[in-house]
Amino acid sequence: MTRFSKDDCLADLRRRILSTDLQPGHDLDEVGLAQHYGMSRTPLREVLQRLQGEGYVVMSQNRGAKVASMDIAVLRIFFQTAPMVYANIARLACENRTGAQLDTLRAAQQDFTAATRSGKPDEAALANHRFHATIGHMAHNAYLVASLDRLLIDHTRLSQTFYRPASPSETMLVLKAAEQHDAMIAAIEGGEGALAIDLTIQHWDLSRDRMERFVRPNPLPVDVIPRKDRQNAV
Repeated sequence: MTRFSKDDCLADLRRRILSTDLQPGHDLDEVGLAQHYGMSRTPLREVLQRLQGEGYVVMSQNRGAKVASMDIAVLRIFFQTAPMVYANIARLACENRTGAQLDTLRAAQQDFTAATRSGKPDEAALANHRFHATIGHMAHNAYLVASLDRLLIDHTRLSQTFYRPASPSETMLVLKAAEQHDAMIAAIEGGEGALAIDLTIQHWDLSRDRMERFVRPNPLPVDVIPRKDRQNAV
């Protein structure tokens, strides 16, 4: 049995939650997780408490731990708040970014581009997560970064549908997202705050429609004519 360190267990659980391998609201079996990661309940509990502090997990004394849900109230706030947070972070990133952070951003973009071109939606979503988290660190603003980190959990889970295009037009949107990333890197490197904000809002709008359609899909087809009436139809 492979034994995970607490840090490795933490990273793997983050990945599984972000990729929706562990679905929103999923009850976490601590005994099963302890066996899977080859660790005792005490260090696993510490990992889960850390995940709770980051917003990935909800823990209660009587019901144990579960993956943070995405209910209507949460999603409503998400769609209201996300563009404001992303735009302000982009502006601050232009003012405070470092050369090392730009290198990290480019590396995340390389991973993102490779994943989208090879049709690997999970990897694309996680690379996109790293890309935007890096921009958050560039802002050097603890208040905004805390908000961004929480937003990115739900954004990454919702974006799974965006990176699984169902038509050529949707595939073009994914490729457009990669182009926008490149433009955002150039704007941040050049310290062009207004341009970075504009690109960020465009980038948000690009995937917002797909995410909203995932939350409220088209209704299932309904046979509106009762069978008995259909049988009697001329």
